[in-house]
Amino acid sequence: MDPQQELFTNLLIELKKTGYDVYDTFLPPKGTPYPFIYLADSQQTDTRTKNTVIGNVYQAIHVWHNNPKQRGTVSQMLLDIKKVCYRLEHTASFAWMIRNVDQRILPDNTTKTPLLHGLLEVEFSFS
Repeated sequence: MDPQQELFTNLLIELKKTGYDVYDTFLPPKGTPYPFIYLADSQQTDTRTKNTVIGNVYQAIHVWHNNPKQRGTVSQMLLDIKKVCYRLEHTASFAWMIRNVDQRILPDNTTKTPLLHGLLEVEFSFS
């Protein structure tokens, strides 16, 4: 399996164990209860060595909440997601290590209801 897909699948399975509603591929339909996690886009860069492929996968993970006054809830969800990411050391075919995590919490006015949007951009290296 491709490293990016193997990581994505593993993250999806592990994030669902957190008890939060988790969506992938498409944002959930209108009327979905908040807060929720959206496992979004990923990018892979790899290098061929003599015997193997090594590289990085960049994974974006979003959190949305419909109550901007509950920033602490969004922050806790982001922390819980980071814990899942940090625990990931091996999948079926690859060893993983986090290189960087960028975290942002920002207002989102793209709907009639003001939202709070958390964003994690996690860089994993694989070998």
